[in-house]
Amino acid sequence: MKVAISATGPNIDADVDPRFGRCQYFIIADPETMAFEAMENSSAMTASGAGISAAQTVASKGVQAVLTGNCGPNAYQTLSAAGVQVITEVSGKIRDVIEGYKSGRFKATSQPNAPSHFGMGGMGKGMGMGRGMGAGMMPMSGPALQPQNAQQELEAMKAQSKMMEQQLADIQRRIKNLEEKSK
Repeated sequence: MKVAISATGPNIDADVDPRFGRCQYFIIADPETMAFEAMENSSAMTASGAGISAAQTVASKGVQAVLTGNCGPNAYQTLSAAGVQVITEVSGKIRDVIEGYKSGRFKATSQPNAPSHFGMGGMGKGMGMGRGMGAGMMPMSGPALQPQNAQQELEAMKAQSKMMEQQLADIQRRIKNLEEKSK
């Protein structure tokens, strides 16, 4: 049995990336043996279709479940159609998440928990698709995203903060790459 976890780095000591389609890495792991493979997400910087492409790539690895912070409707539909369980609102260290999955702590999600283009952070689509906030910088409210109590709101805000930190790091990395290319 194999699971895929969206990750900020290429090992099991990295954190879960709250974005599925635009995470930097996927960790494909066997929860029983803790053997894993790190795979760079080639869809992370694409202009569009990142969730679908990432979902197809992960499904082709034969995983039974995906664990991530947020999963949009296109990725969710693609994973579900491939028979892959989707588990969202996951955070922490990859190693701990694998142990939690093995112990049955997580349950499959019945619907996406993020809107389309959630992880874009304002890149592409007209820098915010007319919403004036950079598509994905703030989650849209709706039944799947609305916290039910103070603890859930706190967890949602922590996940959002972590996502924003990752977006800033991605932007800074891209700036550095562009500056190096222009020299």
